[in-house]
Amino acid sequence: MRPAVDDHAAVASGTGSSGAAALPLVPIILVVLVLDAFITLALEVLYLPAYLGTTAFPVTGVLAGLVNVLLVLGARSVSTRTAAMFLPLGAWTFGFLVCASTGPGGDIMLASDWRTVLLLFCGLVPPLVFVYLRVNSGLFKR
Repeated sequence: MRPAVDDHAAVASGTGSSGAAALPLVPIILVVLVLDAFITLALEVLYLPAYLGTTAFPVTGVLAGLVNVLLVLGARSVSTRTAAMFLPLGAWTFGFLVCASTGPGGDIMLASDWRTVLLLFCGLVPPLVFVYLRVNSGLFKR
């Protein structure tokens, strides 16, 4: 009966034969999540100045929070390290800062208005709250 318990523990902890085969895929998946953060930021910046009639409709600012939480959740499903969960957020933040700075011709992709602040706020706060709650989940169970 003891080997069955040990086999079940090895499968549950991810140290079985399938866990060893998936180990080389972890860095590749994290790189794909980082690239996905850059791609989603480019789409969010592209559609940020969208209008619905004559009213500004920055739906990508709100969607940025949901997408970044999903990216962090994807990184967490691959690796339990907190630093790995911050990789997509770091890439998204770096891309945001690049888009907020001036280009070689003096042009800028993000305007200095409330939509840019909404994109920054909604793109960073929900995933940071998610990471905080995941890391400190033991504090709230008392």
